[in-house]
Amino acid sequence: MRFLGLRKYLRVASAIGYNFVKGEAVYPFYASLKLTNRCHFRCSFCNVWREKTPELSTEEFFKLLENLGRSSIILVSFEGGEPLLRKDLEELLRFARTQPFYLLFTTSEQNLQDYPMERYAPYVDFLHISIDEGHRNLELFEQLEDFKKWNKNLCVQTVVTNSDLEALQWKVKRCFQAGAKILVMPAVPMEGAEDLYPDVEAFQKICLELKKRFPKTVISPRSYYEKLSWEHGCTTSSIIVDTDGKLFYPCKNLNGKGPDLTKVPLREYLLTQEAAGCRKLMSGCDKRCGWYQYFATSSFTSLKEVWRALEPYWSHMFSKER
Repeated sequence: MRFLGLRKYLRVASAIGYNFVKGEAVYPFYASLKLTNRCHFRCSFCNVWREKTPELSTEEFFKLLENLGRSSIILVSFEGGEPLLRKDLEELLRFARTQPFYLLFTTSEQNLQDYPMERYAPYVDFLHISIDEGHRNLELFEQLEDFKKWNKNLCVQTVVTNSDLEALQWKVKRCFQAGAKILVMPAVPMEGAEDLYPDVEAFQKICLELKKRFPKTVISPRSYYEKLSWEHGCTTSSIIVDTDGKLFYPCKNLNGKGPDLTKVPLREYLLTQEAAGCRKLMSGCDKRCGWYQYFATSSFTSLKEVWRALEPYWSHMFSKER
């Protein structure tokens, strides 16, 4: 496990305590950072490739990463679109490595072998590869053993639609055979995209069965699947930052954009009345969209929730195999 520095861990502990006292996720701990909306795919259930939001420059991303490093965020995910399409990716990875947070890298690229993954890998703590019917890259399941040379703690992310639920069993078994993890999420409804959300009850049933059979392989927390049928199960303990550096707040599905994090300190914004109003808006949302990032993470208001939210990563973070 990479040591981030005592100051960072104390900051995170303080944020957990603050959230506990307030009874809500004022401070987040996970950030999804969109490096680009450009993508080789046109998944019908996704709207990211349809967006035309400007991209930050290399130097602007540096400012943003420093902002996240000074906050309660302990895990940052480089995402897209396809982050491999950024020409300055190695610079961004190298700079991110200097910041006090763990770095997760997510790609759906079909031809991963064509990219300098050997150079990128040392900067990445967790490697996630999106593989599913929407990305038309199911053949990557046969290459999982090869991909582990870049990161022993390899994880597959797979999106399940209403037409490929039955295929989930062989995907999980294949990850088990390869010694890889798998994170399973439904195709959540997005504005401007096709609604392919699977039947919630059927999705819950098969995922909970697979979680029971392959507890070390399926890292999606059990609580996530349980929350899908709750009246309200999402929190702001996780955030998404767009390609222009602006924060989606309280969440991306409510289409609300907050401050420009290249200019406004995240820690300060979260304590404003505006941010408090956004959290109140989320608490009253009746969409029940099932967005993995918002439903899987805990509100960090109890020790039990802290354990449930972080448990999927314990084996990664303490593994000696990198």
